[in-house]
Amino acid sequence: MSKLNKDILFLIFEELVQDDSKSLFSCLMVNRLWCETGIPILWRNPWCYDIDYSKKNYLFTIITSYLSDDIKEFLTRQGIQLPLVSYRSLLFDYLSFCRSINVDTISNITSIGSPLDYNQFLLQQEFYNLFMKKFPELKYFDMKSIKHQIFYFPEARIRLESLCELKCDTSTDSSYFYGLAQLCQYIQRLIIANVTKNYYGIAKLIEVQKNLKYFEWRDNEDLYVPGPNQDSYREILFALENNANNITHLNIYFIYISRSSQKILPKFHKLKTLITSFGSLDEQQLKMCVYRDLEIFKINHYNLKAASIIIENSGERLKKILLEPYELLEDVDNFIEDSLIFIRNIHKNCPSIEYLSLIFSPSNEHFEEIEKLLKVCRNLKLLLLVIFDHTYEDSTYSYEEKNLKYGQELLKILINSTSNNNLKEIRFCGGCKFSLGALGEFFEKWEGRTLSIITSNYYIYEDEEYKELINKYKNNGIIKDFRCDTYTNVVNMDSKI
Repeated sequence: MSKLNKDILFLIFEELVQDDSKSLFSCLMVNRLWCETGIPILWRNPWCYDIDYSKKNYLFTIITSYLSDDIKEFLTRQGIQLPLVSYRSLLFDYLSFCRSINVDTISNITSIGSPLDYNQFLLQQEFYNLFMKKFPELKYFDMKSIKHQIFYFPEARIRLESLCELKCDTSTDSSYFYGLAQLCQYIQRLIIANVTKNYYGIAKLIEVQKNLKYFEWRDNEDLYVPGPNQDSYREILFALENNANNITHLNIYFIYISRSSQKILPKFHKLKTLITSFGSLDEQQLKMCVYRDLEIFKINHYNLKAASIIIENSGERLKKILLEPYELLEDVDNFIEDSLIFIRNIHKNCPSIEYLSLIFSPSNEHFEEIEKLLKVCRNLKLLLLVIFDHTYEDSTYSYEEKNLKYGQELLKILINSTSNNNLKEIRFCGGCKFSLGALGEFFEKWEGRTLSIITSNYYIYEDEEYKELINKYKNNGIIKDFRCDTYTNVVNMDSKI
């Protein structure tokens, strides 16, 4: 292994830095070749790792070693403690590999030099000036909480012209975005946290983009926009309209309804990913939203009717249909019908679906449609089943009895779909539990494949008989994992549990 060709090592390390950066750090200790291959990869974005940067003195040492002697002398006079290491004594020219800036991480690192806000401000100023000089290009910039207008540095124009990804929030003064708009016009990924109603600067930055492919906007839950008739997001949506022919990934979460959505959303014909709410669009307006290339679709659970229309229009290439976490539903009658149509439209229009979350009423009609879906959608890999039972107060059966009944029905349906060799993980939420007998029968029928089961129902499976049964089929290789987790983790199908 230690004698691998450098090109092969590079490809392996490229994968490790995305999925297992801790292992890549360990690889640096193998030998000189491994170290020389790994360092440039790690230092492309040295701020992205899960470590406490305020305690990583070596990063502070490396960056400050690049500062000129006169700047070091100036900072020392201010009471800032700098390590006695020169740039020439470093093994690598680390900053020449770097392509990114993360403002929060830089703030943590500068706190090592001084606890005083003013001193940290001076250090950060010198760091950013240094980055503009030493970085060959700037690809990734997370500027949330920034206090320094770095576009005024002499080398900033050249560096910022190459920017591919920008993360920011709306608390930044509009003048900052106006400055960036002059320099950064080829951003491909723009991720914005909306924490305050201050949109003019960020709207201008969006408007001038010429190659924007990924746009994400998330409202802070505490955001308050006064006035019931205000179209709060008008500037943002009309700025996005200029990029409608380029954007392939659109993730917009608005707390407030925007009347402009009905004019803008149908224009994004090239979308491959759509994560949004269609709360402001009526049925006719929804039918105008046609996304032939759509592969990933995520929507709130209470927008099932809107989701069904989009799926009918654009379902042929869909691989993921995900629902945002649900709360108690008020409009139960519409939910029953809407969830039924939702399931039908998936098995009629989505032959390529691989990841699917369903929320449904535990009626015989719903179970029948789910069984049809499992027979038609042969590419399913991960399935989330959420039962919402609105009848638990109007039944002669106890809550526990009904949950066991629903669980048994679901397992029967899944047994009938055991010929689907692609299904590797099933998640269960809401009103269903599995009796010992039903679970054992299900495991027997699943023999020959490996399956992971994740459920949000904790207590029943802590019983020793259940543990013994589950461990038996784990040892047989039928079950890869059987786990109880929080509701939030189970329904979040974007995360690996």
